[in-house]
Amino acid sequence: MNAIRGLWRSTPLVRNVILNKNTLTRPFATATITPIKPIEDVPSAIELDKLYKRVELEMRGIDPAVLLSYSWFCIAAASHLGIEVTKSWALRKAEKERHTLLRCVHIYKKHRVQYEIRTYFRFIHLQRLTGSTCDTFLEYIERNLPEGCALKVTKVECQKIPDHITPPQE
Repeated sequence: MNAIRGLWRSTPLVRNVILNKNTLTRPFATATITPIKPIEDVPSAIELDKLYKRVELEMRGIDPAVLLSYSWFCIAAASHLGIEVTKSWALRKAEKERHTLLRCVHIYKKHRVQYEIRTYFRFIHLQRLTGSTCDTFLEYIERNLPEGCALKVTKVECQKIPDHITPPQE
């Protein structure tokens, strides 16, 4: 009984087949089969992947411990993908931004409060990357970017020498 209820709740096509036991219906018999044609022309121009000489990652954050942990994560991810990490360093001092405000809105200039925002930096240089590897790596580390951190990426791409520049004549 439960099996019939389960089938009754299924699609109308299954219901019609169950109710009409005497009639044999083939709902998919009207489909036409098209033969597979061989590929005649091969694309002539092959698109080459971009090459990057250097990719520089600049990380900014408000907590130096989180920034250090994230830089270790980026270096570990790069080593798993076979990317060469040439440099990884941090600035010695944080960049400080100070704001001075009056405690009272109207008077008492001598009563002031200072607020300070510290921004810490870390840098990583990667060398000799292909475009697909670079895109995969950057997508992965951007998705795992912690809160309070920012990432700036600078790419130095290798390009073909333009046609209007000719080699020196002897």
